[in-house]
Amino acid sequence: MKYKILIADDDPGIRDIFKIVLTKAGYDIEVKENASEIFENKFRIPDLFLVDKLLSGIDGLDICHYLKTKEQTSHIPVIMVSATPDIGIAAAKAGADDFVEKPFELSYLLKVIERNISRTKNEEPLKKVEDK
Repeated sequence: MKYKILIADDDPGIRDIFKIVLTKAGYDIEVKENASEIFENKFRIPDLFLVDKLLSGIDGLDICHYLKTKEQTSHIPVIMVSATPDIGIAAAKAGADDFVEKPFELSYLLKVIERNISRTKNEEPLKKVEDK
């Protein structure tokens, strides 16, 4: 089974690199250059979101916050990508599960993605404890 990753990035070069690398790694990729489509729920529900912080006219942190407040996407890992100083702090405040600071090695990006998908897929649903 291929895991699905939705990439939100307005830089065509970065989108192409992400798409090539992640497809070769075995992921099913959906790319959004226009982040407003996410706010309009015009996407397939993925297993992970990879969101750039600086998008044309939209802050990726706002996208992250939006995804984490919606019932159908709140449980899906969001990884923020940025060269912005202190992205880790800002990403955490927006509800992101992880972040990757630019510049980065592609092997590191793959490790962060795998860690977040594995963590989510290995979690068992909470079992209700019956009163005795």
